[in-house]
This record gives sequence, structure tokens and C-alpha cells, in this order.
Amino acid sequence: MFHETSVIRFKLRLEIVARTVFTIMTIAAIIPLIAIVTYLVAKAAPVLSWEFVSEFPRKGMTEGGIFPALLGTLYMVGLSLLIATPIGVLAAVYLNEYAGDNWFTRIVNLAVVNLAGVPSIVHALFGLGAFVMLLGRPCILAGSLTLAIMTLPVIIASTKQALAAVPKPFREACWNLGASRWQTIRTIVLPNSISGILTGIILQVSRAAGETAPIIFTGAVFFRRDLPASVMDQSMTLSMHLYSVATQGAKIPEEIQYGTAVVLLGFVLLVNASAILFRIYFRSRKKW
Repeated sequence: MFHETSVIRFKLRLEIVARTVFTIMTIAAIIPLIAIVTYLVAKAAPVLSWEFVSEFPRKGMTEGGIFPALLGTLYMVGLSLLIATPIGVLAAVYLNEYAGDNWFTRIVNLAVVNLAGVPSIVHALFGLGAFVMLLGRPCILAGSLTLAIMTLPVIIASTKQALAAVPKPFREACWNLGASRWQTIRTIVLPNSISGILTGIILQVSRAAGETAPIIFTGAVFFRRDLPASVMDQSMTLSMHLYSVATQGAKIPEEIQYGTAVVLLGFVLLVNASAILFRIYFRSRKKW
């Protein structure tokens, strides 16, 4: 029969103290989030309705809804996702599966890390000088390309980590059976790393939907009475609309400003929740 020694009792007490401290820290992080969301919803409650989401703004955005801004956000984020995801995933596949450890790959990895730390306003100026000048005018495509460049490092980094997490014996077993490197990547490595890849995409969507600086010069517009007809038109977005009504419109009711913030927050949470469900599903299908 085992008896507790003084050392074991000390370690148990230390573990209880550590668990208590970590619990308090977790609660301290959650409480401000709950308080902020509650405050926003309470302020926006007078305008939160289906009409607010589905109607066009009226009377200088002092009445009506935010449907053009919501749709423009979907356009901008969705197009940037279509551009950045394949490029980011393929770049990560090359860096992790094909490229060796040499000066070129070290420069590329350093460039990816540095690109992730560039302020968003710098991306906006780059998008203005590159894509807007190339396309001839600010438009949805120029804004989406700017957002894609800004979020590309996150997708590359998270995809590389997900690919590296797949056990090497999986690859060796395929090679021993005669499979080529690409066959191994396509049938074994990518399916087993899809949950990690989705993590990078989730972060990309969240950041792209909430950014204002990269699109203020490249594709977003303060107000328009109709919907964009193509990717060569400008569009309203939720982040730009929120910035506009909060800083430029003195006569715009306060509840519309908070309502826009709540819709933007809800949009990000909805997209994140959907992606997280997909990630959980694919993670449950892992072979290890």
C-alpha cells in the first residue's frame, strides 16, 4: 500500500494552485469577450431584424438596411479565398514536399514570414499601385487580389504545418508500393492534412472580412444605390460601411452603427463555425 509523502503532497497542492490560476486566466479572457458582444447586441437591438439585413440603405444611410455591404463582403472575401487558397496550398506543398533545404527555400520562407508582418495599409498601397493601375480602376477584383496577397502567408504557414504533421511512414509505405511522389501527396498527405489546411483558411476569412485598409483604395466604395454587375465594379463592404457610418456620417443613428458591427461579427462567427465543423469532420477521418 502506497502512502503520500510530503513531496507528493507538495506537488499535488502545486498542481491545484496551477489549475486554479489557469482557470482564472481563462475566465478573465472570456469575460471581456462576452461583455463586448453583449454591449454591441444591446446597442444594436432596435435595428436588428431581417429587414436590416435584406434592405438597401435609404436617405443617406440614415434608414434602411445593409444588404449591399453584406453582399459586397461576400464577393470580396469569396473571391480572395478562391485566389489565395490554391496558390497558398500549392506553395506549401512545394516547400514541404519537393523543395530541399537550400538558400532559395530559406529566402522563400523568410519572405513568407516577413509578408505576414507587413501592416495592412502597406498592402493597400501595394494594391493601389499594382492592381488598380493594372486594371485601370478600383474594383472588386483589385480589392480581392489585395486581400489575397495579405492573407497568403497565413495559408502557406498553416498548410506547411499540416503537411509536416502527416507521419513520414505514410509516405514511405506509398513509395514502397510504387506510387509517385504526387500520387502520395494527392491520395495520402493532402486528405490527412485537410483539417490543418482549413485552419489557415478560417483565419484568412476572418481577417479578410474585417479589414478596411486594404480595400479602401482598391475596391470598396462609400455608398452605391445598386449592386455590382461584375468584378470590375466597386462595391460596399461591411468593414468599409462600418468605418463610414462611424466616422463620416454625423447624422447616422447610433443603432445603425452598432447593428453593422453585430452583422459583421455574426458573419465572421458563422463562417468560422461552418469551417470548424468541416475541420472536425475531416479530423475524425484521420488514420492516426
